[in-house]
Amino acid sequence: MLSAAADQDLRTTTALTRAIGFLAFWLILSGFKLGDLPAGILAAACASWASLRFLPPGQSKRHPMLIAQLMLRFLQQSVVAGFDVALRALDPRLPLAPGIAICRCTSPMGPLRSGFCTMASLQPGLLPAGFDADGNLVVHCLDVGQPVARLLADEEKRYLRALGLEQHHA
Repeated sequence: MLSAAADQDLRTTTALTRAIGFLAFWLILSGFKLGDLPAGILAAACASWASLRFLPPGQSKRHPMLIAQLMLRFLQQSVVAGFDVALRALDPRLPLAPGIAICRCTSPMGPLRSGFCTMASLQPGLLPAGFDADGNLVVHCLDVGQPVARLLADEEKRYLRALGLEQHHA
């Protein structure tokens, strides 16, 4: 157990680190426009407050390098999948077989699974549509011939590992 002073120092350091990260993200999104700085500071303060409320310091075993790898992989896959979707939409010779895929999730229901579903929803061609009676993820996809269940199982494993929660993965 940390002393009260050490706990406050950890909380302050964590809050500042998160605020700087959120502000940097805001600046990237706004194109580094100086006029947007006041709104960015306010957004970073609010995001930091919310993040401290929902994920207090010391409760996470996240792996920053694995999170960075996950983000880079996500960006790469998004670009590739975006081109794939565009090609399928513009070239009638390419297969387009929309349908539903059922994917087993190993993360527990709640915020953790919701976070994974949010990440999966940003992949072009995939849209999580809820859960079946067994708790499996129901995904609408543009091509049911693709290995959607395997792709999402691999992504969920990376997601859990990056968050330091690989013990949830069965």
